[in-house]
Amino acid sequence: MATIFSFRCLCFIIALLSAFSFVSFLFWFQCSSSYRYSNQMISQKENQPINLLSFPSAWNHLSFPSKLPSKYLKIALFVKKWPHRSLAGGLERHALTLHLALAKRGHELHIFTTSPSNSSFPRYPMSNLYFHLSKPTAAGYLDQAIVWKQFQTQNSTGKAFDIVHTESVGLLHTRSRNLTNLAVTWHGIAYETIHTDIIQELLRNPDEQQAYALTERITKVVEEVRFFPHYAHHVATSDHAGDILRRIYMIPEERVHVILNGVDEEIFKPDPSKGEAFKQKFGVAKSRSLVLGMAGRLVKDKGHPLMFEALKQMLVENGTFRENTIVLIAGDGPWGDRYRDLGTNTLVLGPLEQAQLASFYNAIDIFVNPTLRAQGLDHTLLEAMLSGKSVMSTRVASITGSVIVSTEIGYTFSPMVVSLKNALYRVWEDGRRVLEMKGQASRQRGLQLFTATKMAAAYERLFLCISNDNSKREDYCQYQSPFN
Repeated sequence: MATIFSFRCLCFIIALLSAFSFVSFLFWFQCSSSYRYSNQMISQKENQPINLLSFPSAWNHLSFPSKLPSKYLKIALFVKKWPHRSLAGGLERHALTLHLALAKRGHELHIFTTSPSNSSFPRYPMSNLYFHLSKPTAAGYLDQAIVWKQFQTQNSTGKAFDIVHTESVGLLHTRSRNLTNLAVTWHGIAYETIHTDIIQELLRNPDEQQAYALTERITKVVEEVRFFPHYAHHVATSDHAGDILRRIYMIPEERVHVILNGVDEEIFKPDPSKGEAFKQKFGVAKSRSLVLGMAGRLVKDKGHPLMFEALKQMLVENGTFRENTIVLIAGDGPWGDRYRDLGTNTLVLGPLEQAQLASFYNAIDIFVNPTLRAQGLDHTLLEAMLSGKSVMSTRVASITGSVIVSTEIGYTFSPMVVSLKNALYRVWEDGRRVLEMKGQASRQRGLQLFTATKMAAAYERLFLCISNDNSKREDYCQYQSPFN
């Protein structure tokens, strides 16, 4: 009886498994069919040309041909200041990286900028790169009357400009309103900085006077909403800024384009030997199992009071963290001396040239950007990513929307001491092996989106699109995927 019962049970189990297998097969078949159908639909969509002026995402996601263009452009650039050595902010570095790349691709560049007050102007071995210098105003801006006259002279000399490009308000809207072939790149807009003002107010010491920045900022936003339409085309350097320009500033979608910042991938890349040499040069002991890195201006709005307080508390309350961790700080500013006061756990290096900065990134385990500025797309994060490092930054929309989009890449924190400390402790607990894995993922994202080559290719195509000559049946605004 028992044998018969066991046999029946066995048959039942086999039948059940067979039924389950059949159902599983049907489920797999349906899913597989749906997947193939989905892929087919995607392929059909990819086969259709895209109107670039209506493309909603960052142009960095697209693949443009690397061969030299069939049409060379005459481009005018307005930028308040041209970079000199390591003394440059993000806007100036963007101007340098982008326009040197465009000049190398054969386009004729005319750069209208201010003359330096106490240093020589850099020279470049390019015959198609022209600088038109003028004395800055008392506030350090371009003298609009002078640069406009320079522009008109060059515009009427030989071929007229195909494209006019201004970094932020290098060319004021009072001059730009009648230029249909103009693109402005915004590295920060007033609406974004409202978040910054809220953070600054929350971090204000009780004995400090309350700022009225929030009230003033609303007025500034209204002003921008009114005059931004006087620029023909707008380039946002982050996905978040592009959304604001379309939705809050109400600029027509076909006039707003997202092109994320890019950095030179030939300079910023993994090189462990340079990193080891850098640590040896500055006396970083091998016993330090965690090397944190920061770079840039050591000022309040870059979050250094926040970082200083977090480090100060951690070094006091955790002896193991104190023994095993060192912070390398590249840059200068008023918070440099305060970091030095923390002792041997912090090493302030001062401003570094690009080659030194590349070695610096290779020497660290993770790059930390405690910025309180909720605008633009910080170049230092991108440089660290291309160098193969995990990154950590304040949870602001431009960064979480375009850069640190997942925990596979890095860490984010709220601009509060306790949140920053918790994030730093997570980094310390994860250790070098986890950081190396995150660094690999970080570099892959950097190569996909944040290289100078990617950025320059996107701008070149935008400029070609804006300069379309209908009489020659040019249509650079239509994009066909190269993988079809």
